[in-house]
Amino acid sequence: MSDPIFAIFVLPPSREALEQRLRGRGQDSDEIIARRMRDAVSETSHCFEFDYLVINDDFDTALGELAAIIRANRLREPRQAAAHDALIKALLA
Repeated sequence: MSDPIFAIFVLPPSREALEQRLRGRGQDSDEIIARRMRDAVSETSHCFEFDYLVINDDFDTALGELAAIIRANRLREPRQAAAHDALIKALLA
């Protein structure tokens, strides 16, 4: 059985934080950062198409939320039912 596919959108806590992070990397010119900031508006408009939204305000918290999403999806009924078919059949007998 294949794992279910789900989509996670990671948002910055603010536009200011996003710009600060981009500038803090020291890799892009002002023009590239301006383009990336414009692109972020368009990309963010699609966040409602995703199954989960995680706000990356604190890295450790966001990482924990991502791990929780993955754990929860591993426990979804179809996967668990397939993995524990013999147990479920024995309990129902």
